[in-house]
Amino acid sequence: MERPTVAVTMGDPAGVGAEVVVEAYPALCDAATPLVVGDADVMRAAVEICEADLAVEAVDSPTAASADPTTVPVIDLDNVDAAALEYGEVREDYGAASLEYVERAIELATDGAVDAIATAPINKQATRCAGSTYAGHTGMLADYTDTDEYAMMLVEGLGEAADGSVDADLIVTHVSTHVPLTEACNKVCRGRVRTTIDVTHEGLRDLGIEEPTIAVAGLNPHASDGGILGIAEGSEIEPAVDDARADELDVYGPESPDTVFAQAAGGAYDCVVAMYHDQGHIPIKMLGFASDDAVSGVNVTVGLPIVRTSVDHGTAFDIAGEGVASEKSMVDAVEVAARIARNRAGRDARAPDESPAPDAGSD
Repeated sequence: MERPTVAVTMGDPAGVGAEVVVEAYPALCDAATPLVVGDADVMRAAVEICEADLAVEAVDSPTAASADPTTVPVIDLDNVDAAALEYGEVREDYGAASLEYVERAIELATDGAVDAIATAPINKQATRCAGSTYAGHTGMLADYTDTDEYAMMLVEGLGEAADGSVDADLIVTHVSTHVPLTEACNKVCRGRVRTTIDVTHEGLRDLGIEEPTIAVAGLNPHASDGGILGIAEGSEIEPAVDDARADELDVYGPESPDTVFAQAAGGAYDCVVAMYHDQGHIPIKMLGFASDDAVSGVNVTVGLPIVRTSVDHGTAFDIAGEGVASEKSMVDAVEVAARIARNRAGRDARAPDESPAPDAGSD
């Protein structure tokens, strides 16, 4: 697979999604054949805001996308009044429109019409106004693809080392994400930790790390200091790690949460399994938000039957419509989506043929 087709959802029409897609579009064509799923008139408005030298073309099928860096192909759902668009506003109709882009992209991916999805940000308040009960893209994607075992992986600074191996500044997955902290603590159980380890392992292989080394963070300070500061490490996390090691996965922990992320960033591990949202997000965003206004980083949903990545920032309503949002995370998201699609296709091509041998007595 030389150039995967990546469906790029436009995100909330009132946010910066359309603008970051426009700014990123020529670079996206270097890594993939991008296809926007959104509203063509909103995309044209974004082209004007960004003063970009691009045309926008409404298309009916992914086959019409051609990686032409001068023309943005859009599967046009035509569900927004672009002439009256109110940037930075939380609205039910904008939330409903952004959900329709995701639904259509999932349909294209599950039908095999595109090789991957990269999503621009949606607004959780707007989607809630529109009747959605999902806390974000991740749960929605899992539900629509009938996936029970999945996790959010954040990737910062993915590239290649001097020896050609895959390298990253930091990669983190999460046992839980968008739930209250008290609920997050209750979700730290042996089975859930083990499931997160397993989907993390496969997600790292999707990135091209064939034999990954994974650290598992503790829940409590200093990973409980031998049970003095909590019991989850001994009763839940350590047994899950032992189970994974028994299945020959290269896994370590529970490691002290206040040091393990720095150790991973220094190269000791390929990834850290965090126990809850902020434990994993804070170190990633310390790296991704450190370089002026160019927010980087990619969100990957691991465990899905389809490939899905996302930008690692929100709708940025405070700057929407101004043409100043950074496109860096969108470029990263599409590059990682294309990488995963190519790696999965390569693995599938190398897999042994498991079809039964023909009967020697038949012709």
